[in-house]
Amino acid sequence: MNLPPLVQGFVLHFGEMGSRWGLNRTLGQMYALLYVSPQPLNADEITEKLGISRSNVSMGLRELQAWRLVRLEHHPGDRREYFSAPQDVWAIFRTLAEERQRREIEPTLSMLRDALLETVETDEEKHAQARMGEMQALMEQLTTWFTEMNRLSPETLTRLMAMGSRVAKLLELKDRLRTRSG
Repeated sequence: MNLPPLVQGFVLHFGEMGSRWGLNRTLGQMYALLYVSPQPLNADEITEKLGISRSNVSMGLRELQAWRLVRLEHHPGDRREYFSAPQDVWAIFRTLAEERQRREIEPTLSMLRDALLETVETDEEKHAQARMGEMQALMEQLTTWFTEMNRLSPETLTRLMAMGSRVAKLLELKDRLRTRSG
């Protein structure tokens, strides 16, 4: 790698984490490089800085574009394509969450809905279908919650996160007040 030590450490770490998040190591490294880069980079610059093949960079950039994690830019008088990562960390988080929902949650919910419509006969199937129903209910609730949270501004989300477990205490207080007045 042809990177300063601080950047190299970040890029290597994201490569390892990428494999745990459902992206391959190269994609994680490419994304991390684009995220910390002060200016958009073209494929040749990414190849040089990361020491990976040009074909891997090209395929990786297409995949990162499919995930909506990088933007393509053109510079006047330059035929090369340049790539950058969004600057807003909330936009990045939302994009990742939306893509994970589209790629993983929605197909699972679809399968669970279909499974719950099946006619079952054995006790084993009835038990399995009941368990699938519990999973489907939780996933539907989480999807609804995600949709509602996604509508909030970054400032509101930051404030909500800063409240942490105090939100639960507020809900408990509300329940106690309702019980006393009801």
